[in-house]
Amino acid sequence: MWERAVSIRQYAAHVVPGLLQTEDYARAVLRVGLSLTSEEQLEDRVTARLRRQERLTSPDHPELWVVLDEAVLLRPIGGRAVMREQLARLLDAAIKPHITVQVLPFDQAEHDVMGGSLTVLTSPDETEVAYTEGAHYGQLIEEPKDVKRFALSYDRLRAASLPPLMSLDMIRSVMEGNHRGASVPSRSERRRVAQEQLQQSGGWRLRGGGRRHTRRRPRP
Repeated sequence: MWERAVSIRQYAAHVVPGLLQTEDYARAVLRVGLSLTSEEQLEDRVTARLRRQERLTSPDHPELWVVLDEAVLLRPIGGRAVMREQLARLLDAAIKPHITVQVLPFDQAEHDVMGGSLTVLTSPDETEVAYTEGAHYGQLIEEPKDVKRFALSYDRLRAASLPPLMSLDMIRSVMEGNHRGASVPSRSERRRVAQEQLQQSGGWRLRGGGRRHTRRRPRP
């Protein structure tokens, strides 16, 4: 399903999703897995993860929409240098027209997907599946009514998150060491900014499993 997906929607509570990880960040994340038995196995897993990322640059690349919990930005996985490189990678990825990155700030409090990650995949025939994952478990959801419920939870997270350009500003502030957990704009203010950004960029319209018309974004 990953290989054929035309749309990938992800929420990450703890770490940057594998599709956007740098090699050093991926190695740091995969090194702490309880099932890891050797350095050779670690390198095999890193190689497989980086190979999967090639889909994002292929002619038939999927639309990727990622919502990151604010905690993902603040946890220095691999050390400060590795984390800074990872944040720079997020900024570079987010300027591509088929990739959107948003940040869910701490002020949103509890929500439906706390404690784990959520991925919703859409196939070329518009069939959808959902996948939830925690530290030591993963569950594939294929029943349409259950998938619809998880997709709705994802849409709520996306709506509660900072607009894309505000999200990039937060990522940049963390990368530059200027982020101090300051209060973020109110939801009404975020909505206003999001509408302005849509107008300035020519707007986009979601359709089918989250696909959208290509739009241009200013380079960070």
